[in-house]
Order: sequence, then structure tokens, then C-alpha cells
Amino acid sequence: MHLEGSLEPATVMALAARHGVLLTAPEVNARYAPGDFTQFIEAFKWVTSFLRSPADYALACEKLAETLLAQKVVYAEITLSVGVMLLRKQDPLANYAAIRAATQPFEERGLRVQWIFDAVRQFGVPAAMQVAKLAAACARDGVVAFGIGGDELALPARDFAAVYDFVRGAGLQPLIHAGEIGDAHAVCDAIQYLDVVRIGHGIAAMHDRALMKDLADRRIPLEICLSSNVRTGALACQLGRTEVSITDHPLRQLFEHGVPIVLGSDDPAMFGTSINGEYQVAASLGMNEPELRKLVRASFEYAFLEESAKKKYTSQP
Repeated sequence: MHLEGSLEPATVMALAARHGVLLTAPEVNARYAPGDFTQFIEAFKWVTSFLRSPADYALACEKLAETLLAQKVVYAEITLSVGVMLLRKQDPLANYAAIRAATQPFEERGLRVQWIFDAVRQFGVPAAMQVAKLAAACARDGVVAFGIGGDELALPARDFAAVYDFVRGAGLQPLIHAGEIGDAHAVCDAIQYLDVVRIGHGIAAMHDRALMKDLADRRIPLEICLSSNVRTGALACQLGRTEVSITDHPLRQLFEHGVPIVLGSDDPAMFGTSINGEYQVAASLGMNEPELRKLVRASFEYAFLEESAKKKYTSQP
């Protein structure tokens, strides 16, 4: 999930007020209304415009941590759009220090959090390398991975090969969003050129049986975000239709082909969901209790945790 996409309308209003902008809940809800992928990107940019200081990021983290604890979440890997921080001429290390301080009290209450620093694909390779270097600087302070989001059609994966070489050399886990609105080749390229260990979304794999087999054989999980794929128009894009419903989602197809899957909420406030809600959606798609338990276990199996922590979490009833 993305921290920036977790901002509930009330939090957006509070952040905006700090900076002299008065918003109403209907105004925020209008920005969060369903649309296509371009509209989603614009809404994401608008929301992040109110995250201007370390204190703003701290408030966002406090609100999110309370929500996660209320859902009985014990572990979360949260993505930070560090590329956007740099674009806005902020100090990512100062923001991250505030984030760590804000989440520490919640870790003492049973919520463990680790972080993924995210670059923006359309900002280019030098900008991505800058984010990667910041991630490496925080690798001993809760940052476990580097990823790239944004418009996956903007630049080919192979352009970022040197960035990912640096990431792996720094001991960070390599991730990328691919096959969300891009085709199956985008997923193949991410594996071939970047040697990623998890794929954000990746639903384009449904069109390619060989790719599904490769993902299954190599145990490369897809981070599936059900509500997101409908709300952003990504699923409609993949199916070449103007309208789709959640029943059109390929979750079952991917699962039955043995593709490792972990469920995520992506941008929960913007999509009107939660991680608990995503499991309910999966159940509505016909996933039975043993299958849902398999998804839960996979979330820990493919998490960037030490083996002792994985055993601790998965041994709990």
C-alpha cells in the first residue's frame, strides 16, 4: 500500500487547512471519484500536494497506523513516493525521520512497519537513481525495498537496469509496478532486465500462459489490488472494455495457474477499501476459507522479513 493513498478525506482537509486551503469532504470525495488511470494519477498528485513538511507526513502516518491496528494488521510494508518528495524540493530524509518517529509508538502496540522507497517512472532514470541512493542510506533504518511506480508506459524497464543493479548491491529488495495498464511484455521485461522479486499488480499476466507458468515456477508473486484495478480503469484497459465489474478480475485465473499472490489495498482511502475489505472482495470472487488462508500465509512468506519473524506470524492461529 501507498502512504499517500491512505489519506482519508478528513486527513486531507486537516492537512490542507494547515496550509491555508479550506476543503470540504464533498470536494475531496469528488477528487477520489472513480475514473481512468490518468484521473487517478492526477488525484494522487493533488493529494500529495498537501504533504509539505515532516509534520504532515507524521500526521499521515499516525492516521494510517491507527487504521491498520483497528484492522488487526500486525505487519505492513508501506510505499513512500520519495520521487514526489524530490520533485517538490523537500528533504526526504527529514520526512522519513518524522515518519519513523510517528510510527514507533504503534510498533510498541503490535504493528510492525517497514518501508519501500518509490521512484516515479516518468521522471526518468537519474531521478530514480537519486531515490535508490536515498533508500540505500536508510537501509539500516527500516527501508527494505526500492520500487518504481507511476506511468509504466513512459519508459521501458531496461532503461532502469543500472538503477536496479545499484539497488541489489545495496542489499535492498527490487520491486516495480508492471502489467497494471501495460501488457504482459512489461512484466516479462521487469523480470528479465531488472530481476525483480515482486511485481506490483501484474494482471496483464492473465493474457500469457507462459508468463503465468514462469511466475509460478520462479515463485515471483504479484501484488494484487482488486478494488484498485477496477477503480483506476486498469482492469478495463486490460480487457479492452469501457466498463468492467469486480467479477471480471483474473484473481481466480492467476491463482489456479499457481501464480503466487499477495493481496494489497494499494491506495485504500482513494479506492474506498481496506486490507480487510480486499479479503472480503476475494471471498466474493469465490475464494474459500482455505484459499484465503493461503493468501494470508503468502503475504508473510513473500514479505521482506527475517525467517524467525515469518515463523512467528504464521504460527499464530
